[in-house]
Amino acid sequence: MERWIAREEALTRLGVKTQTLYAYVSRGRIAARPDPVDPRRSQYDAQDVARLTGGEAPRPMPFARAAGRGEAEMRSAVSVAADGRLFYRGLDAVQLSDQATLETTARLLWDARDNPFALVKPRVDAVGGAQPRQRLFAVLARRAVEGGSSRGLDPAAMRAEAASVLNEAVDVVAGPGPRLHFHQRLARGWKVAERDQDLLRRALVLAADAPVGDAVVAARAAAAGGAPLAGAALAGLTTLAGCPTASAVEAATAVIVDARRDSGRRLEAERIAGLDFTDPAWSQGDPRAAALLAHAALPPDLAAVRERAEALADRPSGLAFALALVGRKLELPREGALDLLLIARLAGMLAHALDQAADGSPIRARLRYVGPEPGAN
Repeated sequence: MERWIAREEALTRLGVKTQTLYAYVSRGRIAARPDPVDPRRSQYDAQDVARLTGGEAPRPMPFARAAGRGEAEMRSAVSVAADGRLFYRGLDAVQLSDQATLETTARLLWDARDNPFALVKPRVDAVGGAQPRQRLFAVLARRAVEGGSSRGLDPAAMRAEAASVLNEAVDVVAGPGPRLHFHQRLARGWKVAERDQDLLRRALVLAADAPVGDAVVAARAAAAGGAPLAGAALAGLTTLAGCPTASAVEAATAVIVDARRDSGRRLEAERIAGLDFTDPAWSQGDPRAAALLAHAALPPDLAAVRERAEALADRPSGLAFALALVGRKLELPREGALDLLLIARLAGMLAHALDQAADGSPIRARLRYVGPEPGAN
């Protein structure tokens, strides 16, 4: 049986309208990918179509288990990890990264049929700060104050606001200049050679969202409480900046810098073991890291560091180590790999805030009080 089929064939087999097919994709019921011949069109997983028409047993939906006591339960149409792959609204993130920019990825994650970036403009009164991360968090805080509650806003207006927030965030990190694609602006700010700009584009797309974690919970909880889009995204990003993934990117960068300086002699097993080398969510290896490194064309010294690290860990590189390697390959500032991750994930945080505001599903969580008995003191 063929692996991928065109939209018309999928509609014929399913016997549904186009809107229903899109709904299946956005809910993760049918995987999709850009058509290799014409990226403006999509192809659909024939096996998923067969399952929905009764030709095969239905595949269990990820995260279908009911929340246990003390767990938060959320519904999301943004992204999902299934069958060892990551899907953005039903589209394979790895395949998407072959062509997409961060802008088109954001539009997909935001379920934007129109182009919310069409009317965004640069802002003259840019925020200050010595480090890109300071400026990034400062601009999100300013936009949160200016934005007001997201409750009751029209979905199109919310997507336009998200586009404006992401555009301003890229500007404060990259600095002023021509209105190019986001990866080109960042490349200009980081002085990345033109030949390497496509690798930066690919990294931004692959890092734009991830399976649910504390950062996603923070962004969605803020959005559910009525926070402005920028405020919800700030809650998610500040959580991400303190989570194991961010720590792993920083630690991996330090290890790689030391290993290159000492020709690999200091790449010790103890340091690799402390890196949280591969995300346990990817038992067969992180497909994002594999795809990124497959196109990285690492110089010999970095290739040797990767080979030695993977041998010591006895596992393939995860996304954190891959981003750190790419950061060194592109000669980004020491904190550049983490800044790249934060900019990419801002698109995803805004997507989760939009999805939470539009879907309106309550976040069910139980808080158990374990403090002193009331009135005991």
